Amino acid sequence: MHGKILNTSFDALVIGGGIAGGEAALNLVNNGFKVLIIEKDLSIGGKMILLSKVFPTLDCSACITTPKVSEISRHPGITIFTGSEVRKIIRKAENSFEAEVIKTPRYVIAEDCTGCQLCEQACPVNVHDQYQYNLIGRKAAYIPFSIASPRVAAIDIENCTLCGACEKVCPTKCIDFTQETEEYHIKAKTVVIATGFNLFDPLMMPRYGYGLYKNIITSMQMERQLAPTRPFNTILRPGDGKVPDKIAYVLCTGSRDVTVGNPICSQICCMYSIKQAQLLMGALPMADVTIYYINIRSFGKGFEEFYDQAKGMGVNFIKGKIGRISEKENGNLIMRYEDINENIVKEAEHDIVVLSVGVLPNTDSAALFPDGELKLDPFNFVYQTDPLASPAKTSIKGVFVAGTASGPMDIPDSILSAGAASSEAMSYLIRK
Repeated sequence: MHGKILNTSFDALVIGGGIAGGEAALNLVNNGFKVLIIEKDLSIGGKMILLSKVFPTLDCSACITTPKVSEISRHPGITIFTGSEVRKIIRKAENSFEAEVIKTPRYVIAEDCTGCQLCEQACPVNVHDQYQYNLIGRKAAYIPFSIASPRVAAIDIENCTLCGACEKVCPTKCIDFTQETEEYHIKAKTVVIATGFNLFDPLMMPRYGYGLYKNIITSMQMERQLAPTRPFNTILRPGDGKVPDKIAYVLCTGSRDVTVGNPICSQICCMYSIKQAQLLMGALPMADVTIYYINIRSFGKGFEEFYDQAKGMGVNFIKGKIGRISEKENGNLIMRYEDINENIVKEAEHDIVVLSVGVLPNTDSAALFPDGELKLDPFNFVYQTDPLASPAKTSIKGVFVAGTASGPMDIPDSILSAGAASSEAMSYLIRK
């Protein structure tokens, strides 16, 4: 059921509140333009705010992201809609777009919430925590994660039993179950698409046993275990809570593989796996870490040195293609693989296996324009009409693309891409 329909206008509509969308919005607003950010999650910051450290410098990811997110949140020229989605955008004329935006209720009055988490403590309902990638549970009344922006509670109405426990303990009486979905009609002069990427679902590769064997996890689940806001106080395997001694990484899970529909390299998997391996060597000094790879693509500044550093720390690198992963009675995993250098099939035992999942396009961007004006490339990323001279330009005049919406890239490249998109958008706004 929809509540009131609201009309408002902005100079620029930025779709996506990750690091690329946020950077583009800041560039625009610092040049005097009024910006609206639409973010489908309950917090801005995208995937970067959930990471441990960044490669190859090993700087703290949250330490970089949090000040940026705070600046975005506090800037008077930026309006942020979290928990919101763009249904459709229609180009009316030059410098004139109309967007239909749906904002779902938090069932909490955001202005009154102090982030005290008393509602969370009182709530009796436990569900999987999607922000910790289902490693632990959360309550139906919850704050997404400790450094979320805005740090405002939300009620998971699908799992809520309407028991009223959260209402009784809320000191500011900000729980409001009467909130309804709001529909906004937005007018904007330009649009920046920064919808990011999706992670490959390893369930599509049943031979790896993900979802069947508890001690096979994804790289994002390991990332959360390494992050400062991690769910546990150390590295644990989910099956029995044991601290692992032998850890394996399977690179190119869902990348460079035509059989799963993603023939291209995801660009980040080699390096984030090497980063995690280095962090694991620090967290678990006695553990053995093995990376199974096809090719190491350490193409960026300092990447090859970072790879050499991991080898010097004792990380094992095996050039091998994984055929099958099976489980022993004690929860350990048997990797059956082809050793490419020796050209023979081998088996190895590990406590935990981390699948280094690849980058997939977020195809939501294609549905934004119902008339099909927005073209996608052969890999379903947003098509760049002039990738060398003007990489932010799309098939629609006045619509620009930033970050991984246009293809796989790492964080510095995403920020550079956001700079290009905001510059193009400003040029378009000025040329009225």
